[in-house]
Amino acid sequence: MAIDGYGRVMTNDLSKVQRLHVSPAAAFRHKVREARDQGRDIVDLTAGDLDFPTPPHVVEAAVAAARRGDTRYTDVDGTPELKDAVRAHFRRQNGLIYQPAEIVVTNGSSQAIANSFIASLRAGDEVVIPSPSWQTYAGQTALAGGTPIAAPCYQNNRFKLAPADLAAAITGRTRWVVINNPVNPTGALYSHSELAGLCEVLQQHPHVWVLADNLYEHNVFDGQTSVTPLQVDPRLRDRTVTIGGVAKSYSMTGWRIGWAAGPREFIADMTRIQQLTTSCASSISQAAAVAALTGPQDVVKEYAAALQAKRDRLVRHINGSAGLSCTPPEATFYLCVACAGALGRRTPGGHLINSGEDLSAYLLEAAGVACLPGEAYALPAYVRMSFAVPAELLDRAGASIQQACGMLQ
Repeated sequence: MAIDGYGRVMTNDLSKVQRLHVSPAAAFRHKVREARDQGRDIVDLTAGDLDFPTPPHVVEAAVAAARRGDTRYTDVDGTPELKDAVRAHFRRQNGLIYQPAEIVVTNGSSQAIANSFIASLRAGDEVVIPSPSWQTYAGQTALAGGTPIAAPCYQNNRFKLAPADLAAAITGRTRWVVINNPVNPTGALYSHSELAGLCEVLQQHPHVWVLADNLYEHNVFDGQTSVTPLQVDPRLRDRTVTIGGVAKSYSMTGWRIGWAAGPREFIADMTRIQQLTTSCASSISQAAAVAALTGPQDVVKEYAAALQAKRDRLVRHINGSAGLSCTPPEATFYLCVACAGALGRRTPGGHLINSGEDLSAYLLEAAGVACLPGEAYALPAYVRMSFAVPAELLDRAGASIQQACGMLQ
C-alpha cells in the first residue's frame, strides 16, 4: 500500500500516468543519440523540424522586445497584439472571424490540445482519433482521463478517414473527434468535399466536439491549399476548437507558440487551466509570433516550394531502393515509406526483417540513416522519413538506403 505526502492511500487514480509509456519514436531517437555518441555520422530523418532558419525579421522582433523590457508575464491568454494577429490570420487563411475572448495563446499547439482535453474529458469519455496519427493525441487523451478510440484510415483511401468509418467509431460516449489537416505522419490532405463528408456525419451527433488541428496548414504542395472544418460547415462553430501555431509554417518549433480558437466559455475554461499550469507563453516568443503573422508572408510560400523540391528528391531515392516504395505526400514534410517488399528478407548478418521497427534498426546500423518506425504512428510495415533536411543530406541518405536495401537477401 502506497501513501502520498498528505497521508492518503494512493489508489489506481495514478494509473493514467503509469499507462503513459515512452513512445517508439522517443525510444528510437535514443538509439540515434547512442550511435552518435559512439562517433558515427548519422543522417537524421526523424525530426519534425524544419531545417530553414526562423525569418530574420522575426528574430529581430524578439531581440527588440527583450531590449525594450517586454520580459515580464503577459495576460494568461496572450498579449492583445498576438491575439489580434491570430484573428487576422484566421480571416486571411480561413475566412473565419473570432473575437479576442475566443482566442487563447499557448505554449505550442501541443498545450492547446492538452488544455482542450483536460477542460472537457471525464472518465469514460472517448476521443476518436483517425489512425495512423500523431500519437500525442492518444497520450493526451489518456492523461486527461479519457479513452482514445482509433478510427482506421485505409491505404486505399490515401490514409484519409472515410465518413462511414467515422460514423462507426462514434458512440454515446464520444466527446471529441480529432481532424488533423494536413495529416502527420502520412502527409494526407483533405479536400473541401472530403471534409464535407465528415462534417455531415458530425451533424448527426450533436454531443460530439471537433478538435481541428491545422498546424501544417502552410506545408502544402502542388498548388493545393488546406481547409479546416469550420470553413466547410459553419454549423459546427459552437462545438469546434481550432488549433494552430507558428512552428511548422515559419520554422519556429523552439519558440513554443500555439493557439486555440473556439467558443468563448470553453476558451475561458482552457485559460483557467493554463493559469494553473504554465501561466502564460513567453513574452519574447509572443512578440516574435506577432512579427511572423503580420510581416511578409512570402517566406511561407518559399519554404513550401523548397520542401516540395526536397520531397521529390527523396521520393526518387526511395522508389529506387529495393523493397521500398512511397507516394509523394500532398502536404507536411514526411514520407510514409512502405517496406512490404523488404519484409521477410534477411540482413547480411542474418537478421530477419519483419516490421518497420526492424527496418529502421537495420538502416540505422547499415546505412547510417535514422528514420522512425511506422509502429510509432500505428502504421506497421512502414517507416516515416522527414525530408526537411539539406538536399545534400537527402542525397547521401538516399544513396546509403539504396545500398543497404540492395544487400537484403
